[in-house]
Amino acid sequence: MVNAAGKFGPYDQPGQTRTPVIGMGHARALPLGGQSGSDLVRSRIALRVRLRSVRPGDRLPDVGVLAEELGISEITVRRALEGMCQDGLLDRRRGRTGGTFVAQDWDTVVAAMHDADEAASVDAFHLLLECGLVAHGSGEVPTERLDGLRALVEEMERTDDQAHLAELEARFHLDLAEALGGPGIREFAADLVGRQCLLLPVPQPEEVREQNRRHAELLAELGRGATDPAVQAVKAHHRSRHR
Repeated sequence: MVNAAGKFGPYDQPGQTRTPVIGMGHARALPLGGQSGSDLVRSRIALRVRLRSVRPGDRLPDVGVLAEELGISEITVRRALEGMCQDGLLDRRRGRTGGTFVAQDWDTVVAAMHDADEAASVDAFHLLLECGLVAHGSGEVPTERLDGLRALVEEMERTDDQAHLAELEARFHLDLAEALGGPGIREFAADLVGRQCLLLPVPQPEEVREQNRRHAELLAELGRGATDPAVQAVKAHHRSRHR
């Protein structure tokens, strides 16, 4: 049965979204306005495109599957998809092979929706989340839990493909949230990263290279339990996004 209240609060009612924050190893909820059920659907689809689990022209899962995955009602998902079709982000096709598809010109449509001010607000909250996770987990994270993150850093050093670099950058932040806060915090980080995918251009390779240096510094400081330098590495990474 679908949880119509959503995983982190009543997403179906704008203005009543609840956000997990870090405290004593658990997530507790605080109100955060501006994230409706439709926003959640949009951000998660944008994240799927960034992670290349779906690509322009691909068919999305059925409404019931998306509703189950996101923990919101089918009617909320259906309305969100209709809105995205009206915006040109998705295409609706009828018939036996029909369904809802990522628009072929997804990148062009998203580019018209970029909003630097809103992106800065989301990024500020993401910074707060990651600084809290790093401060809370520093010195307590087994080194093997960081191995997957180190592998992502190394892979980013080996590729020059812009789309792949953007994908790896997104994956790093999702995996960092899970390594330091668990699966529930990864879900919340996915909301933030997905919103950033809609609000900011795909990062250029040189930008990701600079950010990846901060990734490496962060993992090195976490590995030796140095809280303050680790937090500074997170801050330096977020500053580089706005240069």
